[in-house]
Amino acid sequence: METYLQITSVWGVYLSIAVFVAGMAWRIWEWSTTPRSPIPLGMFPKPRTGTGRFFKMLKDTFIAPQSFRIEPWMWLAAMAFHIAALGAFVGHLRLIHEFPFLPSLLGEAGMNTFAAWSGSIAGVLMLGAILFWIARRTTGPYKTISVPEDYLLLALLFGVVIMGDHMRFVYGSIVHAATYREWFLSLLAFKPAFPVELTSSNVAFSLGTHMLFVDLFLIYFPFSKLVHTVGALASNYVRSE
Repeated sequence: METYLQITSVWGVYLSIAVFVAGMAWRIWEWSTTPRSPIPLGMFPKPRTGTGRFFKMLKDTFIAPQSFRIEPWMWLAAMAFHIAALGAFVGHLRLIHEFPFLPSLLGEAGMNTFAAWSGSIAGVLMLGAILFWIARRTTGPYKTISVPEDYLLLALLFGVVIMGDHMRFVYGSIVHAATYREWFLSLLAFKPAFPVELTSSNVAFSLGTHMLFVDLFLIYFPFSKLVHTVGALASNYVRSE
């Protein structure tokens, strides 16, 4: 099992980050060298002032009212997923450094309870959204326009979330953030090591599989259709010019 962890949770992490950074750098270079259109691409109606265009860009990017008007259920699933993913990302920052004010306010036991509830809610919301997208792609009119990449991306996201939920619901009361932090900080220091609590328990398989899907997702992201999310602010600004 330690070999599996070494492959997925050490070397896979380094490889996926390297490919992700190089791929995103290539994407940004590609976008920056694209000739600017001499024709205004703004869509009517558009604000008259720069401030108005700026706030319209933020609204179109983070609220996406046009998506709500077209397909409210899709908008709801997307908003739930992104808000939950943001919460999960903030929670994962505990792998780098503990939030000092929360443990002092809640105590260690209270902090673990808070993390369990918040992580569980985020995991359930993300899983629900992914299941909705899978159903949307496999039934109804969207099945006919779906391509293999759509299913691949959903499979990778499903693997990341379901294994994260498995770690949370099955081992959340046994293995806490401090144990994962020890492993993650060793990665950042380029001295990878696994705490005994990980290698001697069944959570090793869950962590390794969770990281396997994370590695694959990061490697594929710069070359997938999801890369549009990085350029969403810029594209929405062009639409408001």
